[in-house]
Amino acid sequence: MHELPVTEQIVGIVLDHARKAKAGRVLKINLVIGELSGFSGESIQFYFDLFSKGTEAEEALLFISRVPARARCQACKQEFNPEGMNWFCPACGGPIEEILGGREFYIESIEVE
Repeated sequence: MHELPVTEQIVGIVLDHARKAKAGRVLKINLVIGELSGFSGESIQFYFDLFSKGTEAEEALLFISRVPARARCQACKQEFNPEGMNWFCPACGGPIEEILGGREFYIESIEVE
């Protein structure tokens, strides 16, 4: 359900940029979503279809690129992709020092006509 307000904002941002560019319609939106963001691509698509209805973005294609979780080990500094609930370094078993990727959520590009 938390996809509803962010998708409404996405549609607003897209329409704002399209109108500033004096575009007749939005063709494509590239959205980047990190694995750790908690956002569902399916829900975003559902709400996007709902909020874009009757606007310049109504028939736009929404492409979603997923970014995997990426972390750095506190003990050996190795970077790795944590899987499932196992958040310990696969090399030494040490704890995570820093999350390097997977929290992304942004509009990468907008294609207009």
